[in-house]
Amino acid sequence: MELNSLRQFLVVARLEHLSRAAEELRVAQPSLSRTIARLESELRTPLFDRSGRLRLNDAGKLFRDYVERSLGELDAGRRAVAEAVSEGVGTVRLASETFLTLTGPLAAFKRAHPTIEVELRWMAAEDMGRHLRAQDVDLCVASQPISADGLEAVQLLDEAVGVAMPLDHPLSSRTSVSIDELTDQPFVSARKGHWQRRLLDRLFAARDHTPKIVCEVDELSSIAALISAGLGIGLVPAFARTSPTRVPAAWVPVDSPDCRRAVTLHWGAGSHLSTAARLMRTTIANWNWITGEPQENR
Repeated sequence: MELNSLRQFLVVARLEHLSRAAEELRVAQPSLSRTIARLESELRTPLFDRSGRLRLNDAGKLFRDYVERSLGELDAGRRAVAEAVSEGVGTVRLASETFLTLTGPLAAFKRAHPTIEVELRWMAAEDMGRHLRAQDVDLCVASQPISADGLEAVQLLDEAVGVAMPLDHPLSSRTSVSIDELTDQPFVSARKGHWQRRLLDRLFAARDHTPKIVCEVDELSSIAALISAGLGIGLVPAFARTSPTRVPAAWVPVDSPDCRRAVTLHWGAGSHLSTAARLMRTTIANWNWITGEPQENR
């Protein structure tokens, strides 16, 4: 099997669409189709279901996981050799659901290590385990649990999540609110899959309610602005209250012990971490989230 064929397979597996994969790879679609057909012939089994839309089947998913890990090991070896030969510290690849929480340690890292290249990638939590094992990324920061074997982790912070609302909202002067009191309130929320949306759905489902969502956003930094503009209320972590760019809004605690988020740093247990990745791991793990400054190694 040729490495180029395997890399092309991964693109088709990710997009599950031949023409879009061919466009991304800048190859002719008939050529890409033949590449996939050769792989399937060599493996003696189809990798995709072709009834209607192209779908990666169980054999394809199994093969994809092995290909990702194999190519990840190869790329890790190349980076390790390049680092050893150049005596440099290389590149660090960090994935997260949101980088708003990480602006402090990232800024401190770049000040301390200006020659290190930092690659940031947005990633859904459910994809992090697979990409860490495949060594597509070095480190991941998630605000919800990651169910995956072969990972190591350190918890960064565990904080309350409250309800942000306009300053003139009837509940804005309360010391706390219950979920029942929020049943008919309009919510500005992240899209499904994000930790904030999962927490909102879980809190309401526990009381047999469904949140009234009037606005779903991809850009989390816009949630507070939309709330301040009076479009609704929304769940906001306590950490966001310390942001220098925070907009005018009230923040009221929720009367529930489950209304919290735990932010965790993950990396592959058996993967080779470059010097750059180890330095980044140390910076993030040792960050003081209360003072917004580095603290002694722990």
